[in-house]
Amino acid sequence: MKRILMVLAFVAAFTAANAQSVKSISAATSALEKAKAETENPKKSDKFATWIKYGQALMNAETAPAGNGWIGASQQELQLVLNGEKTRASETVVLGGQQYQKDVYDTRNYYYVGQGPTAQLMMIEITRPILENALPMAAEAYAKAASLDAKGSKNKEIKTALETINGKLVEKAYTAYTLGKMAKASELFEAAATAAAYAPLCVLDTNSIYNAGFTAWAAGNNDRAKTLFSKCLDAGYYSTDGEVFAKLADIANKEGNEAKGAEYLEEGFKKFPQSQSILVGLINYYLTSNGSTDRLFELLDMAKKNEPTNASLYYVEGNICEKLGMTDKAIAAYNKCSEIDPNYAFGYIGEGILWYNLALKYQEEAQNEMDFKKYDVLEAKFVESLKNCIAPFEKALGMVSDKSTKVGIAEYLKNACFRFREEPGYADKYATYKAIVDGK
Repeated sequence: MKRILMVLAFVAAFTAANAQSVKSISAATSALEKAKAETENPKKSDKFATWIKYGQALMNAETAPAGNGWIGASQQELQLVLNGEKTRASETVVLGGQQYQKDVYDTRNYYYVGQGPTAQLMMIEITRPILENALPMAAEAYAKAASLDAKGSKNKEIKTALETINGKLVEKAYTAYTLGKMAKASELFEAAATAAAYAPLCVLDTNSIYNAGFTAWAAGNNDRAKTLFSKCLDAGYYSTDGEVFAKLADIANKEGNEAKGAEYLEEGFKKFPQSQSILVGLINYYLTSNGSTDRLFELLDMAKKNEPTNASLYYVEGNICEKLGMTDKAIAAYNKCSEIDPNYAFGYIGEGILWYNLALKYQEEAQNEMDFKKYDVLEAKFVESLKNCIAPFEKALGMVSDKSTKVGIAEYLKNACFRFREEPGYADKYATYKAIVDGK
């Protein structure tokens, strides 16, 4: 899922680096019942210690069904701490394109990536909780304790507990998301943000608010998503490449308010002119509303006046022109990138992709052309365009350092050079670029 994206490694930061012994189900249940009873006792309910104890009991009730496993542990490590506990079943499942080994226990499922003893535990799904909403209730209990602690003597302890609860809720939310339970993930992300907001922690967890909105949007709950994305906007949090604007625009369009959607996109474009989702949204809006993209170029000109040495703005202009079929203007904009910043590779990448896409277009048209003369013209344009993509891609390949970007460029070059492998020099180039793609 694009844009949730926010740091699966973040989950591990809130998980113990070493095995932690947890209470048994019966012990955790008994302790919870006792702690809850104390909160209902008039002689104890006004004491912060009572609510801290209840909060801890709720946290223990959450962790007990999860067993002694921890995210990042290997199967070999877990064999030492699971005390001989046997799985009820084991199977291979694919979630979000990733293959997992799923081990089923009485109260939980463990999801591993990898094979054998070194396979790593990536997710814990609790299937038989002691209490369904233990973590949000624990956060409320600690917040209650803080409100009763007039001197703030336990602020440090309560802050730590709220941070831990926030992290555990984020972990559960990512698990729900990976399992395809978008509505549940949204609830958990929002609960994580709520836990962080309680005093004395008082943190605005915009990342969790955004993810709550994103998963609500993915679940088709647009009203809820709109509320959460609006909170992000009010807090000045826009997510990667201004996705908050793009999502609010999408929701407005689904509500039939295209003008409001365009407002969101224009506002987002001013802050994130490189955003492809905002850019595509604006192009689609102006083409379908009045057939003119003049406003789009006006916005881009405003951005260029504010940042005349920003090469990426000309890259955006090239992308706009390319999508509108203005090939010559697109190439001129891509070339302008290197004039402004000789170390900016994306102008070359943009030009390479333009020529490559043109080649595919001519190839498809040639395949569907029955007239031999017209076929020959289209075939010649295909060859010319495919050869034209090689030089800019090669320049870009020598400039970028990011591995995935290098592989992406090399994939284009490999495909282009394969077509001309019978011509001098191209077979060697094909072999070079294939090796990069293959990771050799």
